[in-house]
Amino acid sequence: MSEGDPASAAARAGVDAEMLAYYRARAPEYDDWYERRGRYARGPAADAAWAAELGAARAWLAGLPLAGDIVELAAGTGWWSPVLATMGRLSLYDGAAEPLARARERLRTAGGVAEIGVRDAWAEPDRQADGLFTGFWLSHVSPTRFGEFLALAAAWLRPGGIYAFVDSLPDPDSGVQPRPRRNGELEVRALADGREFTIVKVHRTPEEYAAALAAAGFREVSVSSTGRFFALGVARR
Repeated sequence: MSEGDPASAAARAGVDAEMLAYYRARAPEYDDWYERRGRYARGPAADAAWAAELGAARAWLAGLPLAGDIVELAAGTGWWSPVLATMGRLSLYDGAAEPLARARERLRTAGGVAEIGVRDAWAEPDRQADGLFTGFWLSHVSPTRFGEFLALAAAWLRPGGIYAFVDSLPDPDSGVQPRPRRNGELEVRALADGREFTIVKVHRTPEEYAAALAAAGFREVSVSSTGRFFALGVARR
């Protein structure tokens, strides 16, 4: 079955819709993952290591030369948005309203200002911005569509504009235990209430991210890691 077949497109649309439904339903508990609460707690030492790397990722983002018109796609509950809002005029988008409600409250608490709206990460750009950021989105892009999304990211940017991302490395202490069931790029995720959803989850190495960005025509590509948990990438159009 080729990528262009109607059946393949329908299957893709079905997975995309289920992933969106998952993050709508997960919105009330999503920040438990960032803060290592409940099902995500691993004990004081492991949780301290996680917090240290999360802090390093936040400091890395704050140190980037992002400025001007900044777009954040697939923003979820807005964990990174307060940092981005200090760096320029932030437009904050997600495909679901439920996590955006939490992002709005996070920004309000932090004193940040942003345009906030429901927008699919795959939607065509409505302008060219100075900066683009995605947090934990690229790992939800299938290998068969990865180049397509990076081309879309480039289309969001003015020449010389910066694309930055933070994403997951495949550490077993990153998510819930027991680990979700997998079938290739698909992963079956369960919420705290037991409901299950099938989503795309692809872990890539920093080297794989860097090669893909270069192949998509980005320059000044730099992809590193915090050690165990997070990949950090930045490149210019």
